[in-house]
Amino acid sequence: MKKTNIQLQEILKDQLSIPAKLLTDYHLLGLQEAEVMMILQLLRFSEKNNDFPTPSELAQFVSFDEKQCAQILRKLLQQGLLTIEKNEQVEPYSESYSLEPLWEKLYTSQQENSEPEDPIGTIFILFEQEFGRPLSPFEIETINSWIDVDEIESSLIKAGLRESVLMGKLNFKYIDRILREWKRKGVHSVQDARKASQPFHQNQQASSSNQKRDTSFYYNWLEGE
Repeated sequence: MKKTNIQLQEILKDQLSIPAKLLTDYHLLGLQEAEVMMILQLLRFSEKNNDFPTPSELAQFVSFDEKQCAQILRKLLQQGLLTIEKNEQVEPYSESYSLEPLWEKLYTSQQENSEPEDPIGTIFILFEQEFGRPLSPFEIETINSWIDVDEIESSLIKAGLRESVLMGKLNFKYIDRILREWKRKGVHSVQDARKASQPFHQNQQASSSNQKRDTSFYYNWLEGE
């Protein structure tokens, strides 16, 4: 049936600008179709001036539920394809999703895309295993900040996590204090971190032995790289 002018006008008004490279190269970034649909929904919400839709809002327009939406968002954050930006210039401050990292990776050279990935992604898995739960968006951003802003090696971040476990103080504030103290002391390797922490372990061994648990199931950085 031939479209009327009114129908055509409505179709033209109801458009969404999507980079063609997203549709042709998403698989090269390891993205699945559900994750691409989530990205498209984020773009659509942004067009409607909602830059930080909740999983509940997103679930209204896809075939998966709120929990799955939250899991997909978390995975995109962990993959470094999505970030959360904070606007603290106005009260109350607001947050928004940014797809800039995705566009940057999409439009890098084929040579860069073919390079082997570093083990940064395993950091998020280790943290979730130790905390026994999925990480919150804020916690994911904290880890990304350690990597991108503070330029802390992934092996040192794992060491900081291990240190907090051994000291019986498994929380992000304590891990952040460990990493900043190591940076202040010029600790740049796991071996240096092991030496810097040795006196504390000797003093705390008796009192904290009952609080320690075996994490060798997850990783064994204390035994070497």
